[in-house]
Amino acid sequence: MTISMYQASVPRFVNILGNLSNILEKAQAHVEAKKIDGATLTNYRLYPDMLPMIVQVQIACDTAKGVVARLAGIDIPVFEDNEKTLPELKARVAKTIAFIQAITPAQVDGTEDKAIVTKRGDKETHYKGMQFLLGHATPNFYFHISMAYAILRHNGVEIGKRDFLGNP
Repeated sequence: MTISMYQASVPRFVNILGNLSNILEKAQAHVEAKKIDGATLTNYRLYPDMLPMIVQVQIACDTAKGVVARLAGIDIPVFEDNEKTLPELKARVAKTIAFIQAITPAQVDGTEDKAIVTKRGDKETHYKGMQFLLGHATPNFYFHISMAYAILRHNGVEIGKRDFLGNP
């Protein structure tokens, strides 16, 4: 049995983003129970040269919507990076889920060999669809979700591996 490009992307991203939303909800409950400023969590970094939790969530969302849009051959929606609170981050996650769920299998399946070009400044990187999905975007997505999880866990939010994995 083969797995489709759609099955390797959209449902996986939706699942983990849903888990992230639940984790953000637990973070909000933690902030309220401990009577602390939510910015304590959203601006926290594991190390000074790392990005804060808020940016980890933004990048995870951008990665999910970016890879799915590129594979589907449609424009990547632009989300302003203006979230400051846990509820605003949760709304961004919901918006990302809504976008990627609107993509159909027919738009993504068969893109294993599709030419994908990413640009960062003047540098272009060329991929084939499957290489981009499995070798770049998916690991990048999980990295940033993991960093957001680690920041929240480090700050005492009561979450565990089951929260991260959910029900795949």
